[in-house]
Amino acid sequence: MSAQPRTFNELISSDEPVLVDFFATWCGPCQMMQPILLDTAKQVGEKVKIIKVDVDKNPLAASKYQVRGVPTLILFQNGQVLWRQSGVVPAHQLVKVIEEKTVQKV
Repeated sequence: MSAQPRTFNELISSDEPVLVDFFATWCGPCQMMQPILLDTAKQVGEKVKIIKVDVDKNPLAASKYQVRGVPTLILFQNGQVLWRQSGVVPAHQLVKVIEEKTVQKV
C-alpha cells in the first residue's frame, strides 16, 4: 500500500530538499526545463526531490511565493527558501546549487 500523497507544505517542510519548478503548460521555456530537470534528477539522485507545480492549477502556491514569471525554480528545505531563480537554468548549475545550498543528512 502506498503512502498518502503529501501536501505541498508538508513536502517543502521536510528535511529532504525539494526543488520546485513553477511552470505553465503554455510556456515555451518551461517545456525546455523538462529534460534539464530529468538530467538534474539523474545527477543528484536521492539528494533532492524535484516536483513541478502548474501555476494555472495552483495559483495560491504561486501567489504565496510571488512567482511572477515562469519557469521559476525554488529550492526548499525545512520550509525555508534556500535559492530561487526565474528562467531556464542549465542542469550543471542546478546540481551545483543543490550541492552548495542543501544540508545533507549523514
